[in-house]
Amino acid sequence: MKKTYLVLLFVLTSMLMAGCGKTAKVDTLSIVPEPVFVNAKEGSFTFSNRTKIAFENIGQNCETAKYITKTMRQLHMRTSVGSTETDQCIAFSLNDSSNIELGEEGYILEVQNNVIHISANTETGLFYGFQTLLQMLPEDISNERYKKIVIPCCTILDYPRFEWRGSHLDVSRHFFTVKDVKKHLDLMAAYKLNKFHWHLTDDHGWRIEIEKYPLLNDVGSWRVDRADVPWGEAKPAKEGEECSYGGFYKKEEIKEIVEYAAQRHIDVIPEIEIPGHCSEILAAYPHFACANDDTTYQVQIGPYWPPRAILCGGNDSVMQFLFDVMDEIIPLFPYNYIHVGGDEAVKSNWERCPRCQARIKKLGLENENQLQSWMIMEVEAYLQMQGKQIIGWDEILDGGVSTEATVMSWQGFEGAVKAARHGNHAIMTPTEYCYLDYYQGNPKFCPPAMNHLLPLYKVYQFEPVPAGITTSQARFILGGQANLWAEYINDYHHAEYMLLPRLCAIAECLWSPADHKNWPRFRAKLVYQKNRLIQMGYNVFEGYFKPILFTSKNADGTMNVAFDWEVEGTEIYYSTEGTPEKDKGGIRFTEPFQVTPGTEVSTASYLNGELKEEIYTYTIEQQ
Repeated sequence: MKKTYLVLLFVLTSMLMAGCGKTAKVDTLSIVPEPVFVNAKEGSFTFSNRTKIAFENIGQNCETAKYITKTMRQLHMRTSVGSTETDQCIAFSLNDSSNIELGEEGYILEVQNNVIHISANTETGLFYGFQTLLQMLPEDISNERYKKIVIPCCTILDYPRFEWRGSHLDVSRHFFTVKDVKKHLDLMAAYKLNKFHWHLTDDHGWRIEIEKYPLLNDVGSWRVDRADVPWGEAKPAKEGEECSYGGFYKKEEIKEIVEYAAQRHIDVIPEIEIPGHCSEILAAYPHFACANDDTTYQVQIGPYWPPRAILCGGNDSVMQFLFDVMDEIIPLFPYNYIHVGGDEAVKSNWERCPRCQARIKKLGLENENQLQSWMIMEVEAYLQMQGKQIIGWDEILDGGVSTEATVMSWQGFEGAVKAARHGNHAIMTPTEYCYLDYYQGNPKFCPPAMNHLLPLYKVYQFEPVPAGITTSQARFILGGQANLWAEYINDYHHAEYMLLPRLCAIAECLWSPADHKNWPRFRAKLVYQKNRLIQMGYNVFEGYFKPILFTSKNADGTMNVAFDWEVEGTEIYYSTEGTPEKDKGGIRFTEPFQVTPGTEVSTASYLNGELKEEIYTYTIEQQ
């Protein structure tokens, strides 16, 4: 009797569960990055408790299939899984013969009245097709249980413009947990970013377990705790003060993260800085410093400039140290690239070091830049014997570089141009478009950041292929990435605020065809994307409300003035005399207007009737 009661209770609960939830009808697609081709069609597909998943010619236990199944169930969709397409089904299939247009990462997604087909040449393509399908669901799908979801019929053909679509995360200045890194990888996967550049070592902390050199972790991974002090105000450690702030990833944790990334079709690239930015190494092993360097190094606490710490270029034990470290790094990271840094290496110690000068003379080098190149190429040769290639910041070009090295161009576009002309692959990450540790809005209304401004609109203008190179040279541009340096970022919650929504703009610049980029459309799509990210638990910047100014000169000498905006729904009011607020005589901007050169135009921005930020004033200069 008791057993019968329990069965009836279970059936009743199941019936109630099946009947609960809302119904949603999706009318507008807000997919980021913008697909190559979208063809809207008549009709719709309805998700319900009858919806099934079919993996037609990939095993249900492969990593991609397990990811898809788990994700659907996390979204409260009680889908059954099979291997044969049925009615009311999402069918995933690999192409019998390769579709050249799709390449390794492209897909075709077809939404029909009774079935959704996602096909691709590879599992990676299926994964990205699934990410697009997720963006066709309601923005609150991660938290709301829906009885039915109706999405429009359509055909989407999609593939990336660039093969390298990266996101860099600095864990040296501030250590982020394994859970944080996984959340970052989830964010990357949601927007089809596929290269995770993991900045593991720098002056402020060594973040990876190295068994042969335990002091790298016992000493180099920890510094005096100044987490409650603004970055620029941190005072040096006092004698005997405990080093308790920091941490490092054990090898098992590295493997866990690399596997987690692989399931999301993300390659992990570790960065081990050579030869500068190494205070943390010299704090642990001071004999790796130059012969006449009597500095007592410590793991740096706050701003450290100029970064004079540098590994001795004439010390054979330094080279053996680097080889030993690489021996422990290589087995942890299956992807074929390792980043060796090479940036901002102040070489004044080398200029005075007898060992470094002896090395320069013995090798017939011309200067200290060539000594750095020699060190990097020695490490490169060692890595090549084990099937690896190197990436370095664009300073590696200064003393010469091998044709196999890949250059990461951060100081503008010149490094990439030089690399492409030399026959080296390049990855674009110029500060003026890709450094997301810069302010994204008015500093008065943002937490402290690097003292530069990089708003969303500017990020969206990023074009990875530099001007001034030929079509044949352009093929050496692998793509680009967003960089997030963590000086002012104490935790991943703050990191999300700096990344979002600018990372969405980077994703569209790297995936979508150049002629598909459309600022008003992208801005409108962000309404859905921001809400979706918030529902997923991410911390999203609301937006910058300073109007974007455009001017042009008329034949009579007057100036046309127009404004654009960053946040969809913003209303701009302006005035050329007096105050611009809408209740104080401000004029709502709807079309360009004319003023004489030298006129001051003041603006006020409103969202949902609320005045945002402050009054901004522009002096309209003659062009």
